[in-house]
This record gives sequence, C-alpha cells and structure tokens, in this order.
Amino acid sequence: AVNSILYQRGIYAPEDFKRTKKYGLSMMVTSDEGLTKYLSRVLTQISGWLAEGKLEKLVLVIASVHTNEVLERWAFDIETEPEALDGSKPKVEKPEKEIMSEIQAIIRQITASVTFLPLLSDPCAFDLLVYTKKDTSAPQEWEDSDPRYIINSESVKLRSFTTKVHKVDTMVSYKLLDE
Repeated sequence: AVNSILYQRGIYAPEDFKRTKKYGLSMMVTSDEGLTKYLSRVLTQISGWLAEGKLEKLVLVIASVHTNEVLERWAFDIETEPEALDGSKPKVEKPEKEIMSEIQAIIRQITASVTFLPLLSDPCAFDLLVYTKKDTSAPQEWEDSDPRYIINSESVKLRSFTTKVHKVDTMVSYKLLDE
C-alpha cells in the first residue's frame, strides 16, 4: 500500500516507479534505490512486530516540504487475534484467495482515492509512523514523533481486510481546502 500511495499521490516522480505484479494486480513499485532501501528496512522491522503481535498501527503521513503542514494521513489500524499467536485457540481458516481479494480491494480504493482527495500542489514528503505495544523496543536510529494529526480535516474510511491472525482497518484523513 505504501508504494501505491506514494505513486498515486505524486510524492515521487512517475519515472521513479516500475510496474510489477503483486497481489494479483499490476502495481507501481519504487525503483528509487534510496527509497527501496528505506522501505525495505522499515517494512522488515514491521513484519517482525506483526508476526509477534506487537504492531498496532502504521500511519503514512504526507506533509508539505515548505511548511511541514500535514496534508494527508493514511492510517492502517491492526488488530491481532492473541489466541492465534499463542496457539491457545485454533486459527480460523480463511482461504488465501479471499485474503488476496480483500487486499486487492484496498489497493483499488487507494488508486480510486485520487478522485476525491485534494490535489497536492506543493512538493511533499512522507513519513511513516509506527505504533506498537508499550513493551516493544524500537531500533536505536528510530525516533519518537507526535501523531501528526491534521487540523481542519475530513476522513474517509476505506475497506478492511482480515487474515487468519490480523484485521486491518484503513482510513485516509486529508486537509480540507480553505474556502
């Protein structure tokens, strides 16, 4: 989803992306070496926390480079079924095809969101905020951040998806244009 948002919202130039097949969809994925390394490092850490049930939320913040004002906030709330992690309850079997279909629906909604989100006219940068359980230690090079909420915003809830262990709710908030 991160690559789709960065591409669809024009955070990086279109030539910094290449078309690839993921989740049964044709998607744009970054080909920028620095961005690829950064995302790989962050997503590897997040995957570990997800597998341990320590990840609670991932937020992609888009802010103006000039003013640092937050313009969009893409939130992915993650609920983990504790019994599925500790083995005390059998995992609910959900067909992989169904999970894939739900992921495809979210990616399609991200793509369709450009029809209702305001145009980002300023150059923008992004930041990833990772919310974990309190007892989780973060890599030393990571730093704490405020939640980067948007003043005067509108929010749109996107589709959710569930796996055998996790439920992910997605929402995008964006700054309302000054009238």
